[in-house]
Amino acid sequence: MPYYYHGPVMPGGRKPTGGKIRKSRGKRRREAGRPPAFTAVGIRKLKHIRVMGGNWKLRLVSDHEVNVAIGDGQTKRVKILDVIDNPASKVLKRRGIITKGAIVKTEIGMVKITSRPGQHGILNGVLLREEVAS
Repeated sequence: MPYYYHGPVMPGGRKPTGGKIRKSRGKRRREAGRPPAFTAVGIRKLKHIRVMGGNWKLRLVSDHEVNVAIGDGQTKRVKILDVIDNPASKVLKRRGIITKGAIVKTEIGMVKITSRPGQHGILNGVLLREEVAS
């Protein structure tokens, strides 16, 4: 079984000879991560983030509306009332953070978020269950 100096480390971090595998270098600035967006419900707020290659990403900090795909090729921009569930983490659910896969309550019903707000800078979703007007 081969051992790797700059990729995965063998269990125990040892070479077949018993010598210790050490990292050949530390992290570069381009490899360092950034804190997550933690998109919340509130007035629309965006951050511009410069990424590798001189490109830009839009990071959605907060928004109060979502583009909802209703079906038959129709979309509607509706107001978000509350974050119902976030299967990504129970902590995100408790804090009301919107990520891809989160389920939000809107004026027209339950919507599942399909975009990645921390990467795309927009909230898109599909209608799960329509609210019955009473």
